[in-house]
Amino acid sequence: MKQIAVITPVPEIVNMYLDQSILRKGREQGLLEYHVLNLRDFAMGNYRQIDDEPYGGGSGMVLMAEPLFKAIEHCFSLFKVEDIDQVTVVYPSPQGTLWNHATALELSKHSYFIFLCGHYKGIDQRVIEKYVTHEYSVGDYILSSGELPALLMIDSIVRLVPGVLHSYSSAATDSFYHDLLDAPYYTRPQEIEGMRIPDVLLTGHHQEIESWRQQQRERRTRKRRPDLWKKYLQKTDRLEA
Repeated sequence: MKQIAVITPVPEIVNMYLDQSILRKGREQGLLEYHVLNLRDFAMGNYRQIDDEPYGGGSGMVLMAEPLFKAIEHCFSLFKVEDIDQVTVVYPSPQGTLWNHATALELSKHSYFIFLCGHYKGIDQRVIEKYVTHEYSVGDYILSSGELPALLMIDSIVRLVPGVLHSYSSAATDSFYHDLLDAPYYTRPQEIEGMRIPDVLLTGHHQEIESWRQQQRERRTRKRRPDLWKKYLQKTDRLEA
């Protein structure tokens, strides 16, 4: 069983998402266990303060180290791991490596996760230095808090865990799985407002259909993501015509 902990000042946001669809299904099947920790439960004082002004001045606030230290150590005890090096501690951050499918696939093989949701100007650097094993960015833009990128990462990891999806082969044909964008898909009816589905999809000839889908994957990738197309050509040792 994989165990995933999320440390956040707004647990209701995280719980609401984890209780939906595929993520809930993984828990119900006994493949995943979630621990959503309210950071304020680990803060001191009547006001449960979790943030303070940055040393050296400047605008904004920074999440304090002490509550995060306590929350992370509590996660270690929840996991009951003999070696904390078994735990992947992820901090979504604009300074991190860009998140992609290959990363999600690699992390889907890990068993224990802690996601730290930053707020304001971020978290005390000492938390990163002591505990964080991976920093990832979801893109070159700034979000108001770390819950959205953390949930994005969790979702992309969880769906790759065998048994979570009804059909694992469905995940294996998604965009990026084989370095290409995915092909288009159609369902009933065969025609709507004069628009018909491609005839090849009605033939029942699986080899022809797969050939058509591969052509569509390549065409889409070449048009929409030339950066991926270039990598695909290099990886498959192909030359453009």
